[in-house]
Amino acid sequence: IINHRNDIATDKGDRSRDRHKSRSKDSRSEKSVTINTPPAEPLLGDSSVRGEQTQDDNWGETTTAVTGTSEHSLSQEDIVRITKDLEDSVGLNCRLYLTRTIAVILGLLVFLTPLAFLVLPHILWPEKLQSCGTACEGLYISVAFKLLILLLAVWALFFRPARAGLPRVFVFRVLLAVLVLLFVVSYWLFYSVRILDAKDENYQGIVQYAVSLVDALLFIHYLAVVLLELRQLQPCFSVCVTRSTDGTTRHYNLGQLSIQRAALAIIENYYSDFPIHNPALLSASKSRAAKHLAGLKVYNVDGPGNNAAASAGLAQSQSRAMIAAAARRRDTSHNELYYEEVEHEKRVRKRKARLVVAVEEAFTHIKRMQDDEQKKAPGDVMDPREAAQAIFPSMARALQKYLRTTKQQHCHSMESIQQHLAFCITNNMTPKAFLESYLTPGPTLQYNQNHWMARRWTLISEASVTSGLKDGTIFLLKCVDFSLVVRSKKIPYIQMSEEYIDPKSHKFVLRLQSETSV
Repeated sequence: IINHRNDIATDKGDRSRDRHKSRSKDSRSEKSVTINTPPAEPLLGDSSVRGEQTQDDNWGETTTAVTGTSEHSLSQEDIVRITKDLEDSVGLNCRLYLTRTIAVILGLLVFLTPLAFLVLPHILWPEKLQSCGTACEGLYISVAFKLLILLLAVWALFFRPARAGLPRVFVFRVLLAVLVLLFVVSYWLFYSVRILDAKDENYQGIVQYAVSLVDALLFIHYLAVVLLELRQLQPCFSVCVTRSTDGTTRHYNLGQLSIQRAALAIIENYYSDFPIHNPALLSASKSRAAKHLAGLKVYNVDGPGNNAAASAGLAQSQSRAMIAAAARRRDTSHNELYYEEVEHEKRVRKRKARLVVAVEEAFTHIKRMQDDEQKKAPGDVMDPREAAQAIFPSMARALQKYLRTTKQQHCHSMESIQQHLAFCITNNMTPKAFLESYLTPGPTLQYNQNHWMARRWTLISEASVTSGLKDGTIFLLKCVDFSLVVRSKKIPYIQMSEEYIDPKSHKFVLRLQSETSV
């Protein structure tokens, strides 16, 4: 019996050892053929965790913490850039004040010169002057009215608020200023030599000399109107303006302008014609492109190489494998793009439908409130601002979801939405009119000034910015987030011919056949 029990124990020990060996073999075989797949992309809510894992050790020195009530953050680079902008703005203001000072001095010289011509003879040699009577009095009236007309014309043409600060001076303005200065100096030289030195006694001739100066200044002002205003009215060039980030393109017709003034006209049209730049819409394509290579890993089955040549060959083979795998994945990426766009469109339509229903219900409540307010006392009537604040919570959630889905949440603040809602209520506008500002992206000027007011443009051109536009001229208008690429084409010469058609040729004959029913 003891021997039998020992045999049974031995058999059990052998079976347990065999079972343990088989398990260890299975585990070793499974471990040798297992390939660890790359971790899946984290969800939107885990983006913060992913950001924490990729941060370096010095993140506290280069990162600005943003609290829940903060909307903007500043780094050291931003502070340096703001300081540089302040220095540039100071230089721009100094140049602007200097230009205005020179213009005022030149204007005073122009308007005081004819009066000085008339007053100086009466001060220096009054006893020798010959009286001219009625003729001089008529010339006085002529000089007075011409100077008044010239003053109003100069104020309307030159003393207008500056639209922008250009990098170079306006060539035609400088030429006109130099022409006026030379003209006045030449008149003073002639006056000092022929009248002051000789002490001319013919006062009527002196008055006529002053009248001729005023007439010449009026003609110079007419020349300024032609060069500064009329010359650029006739379209000569067709410019194509393309935004570099999303490819939005507009076409404009411009006249004979310099490159810097053409750039100014394009920027003014940009704020009213181009839809607002939304960088959030461009992040989806970048993340989709980065996703093609994010999930690819290369494993070396044979182990690391021992020499440099083997390592170089391994790196080259790994790069070829990565490129081939990315190419195979790219062949099917159009399907992913298609289904992503379809899903996004479905989500946008669903959110839009909920928003439209919520806004219509809110405006219906406003109508009921208006009917009830007519029955109340005057002291209990709500103003449009209070009415907007009362109905805004009923549509806020649907509007917020729609703006997040279409990535417009940074373009509209709660305050701006309530102001727009109060404006629509005040002017008795429909729900569709209220929603149009959010369903269709508008031009830049329709949004908050923070999106366009503080932007600084840089003009990049191979040709001089004071030279005129030519056929094939290309220049860039660079901003912080994007740039506008401008290409100019000359409008072709159109040859039209006339063809005369004789009115008698518009006559026809109706031939009837006997076998017809007619």
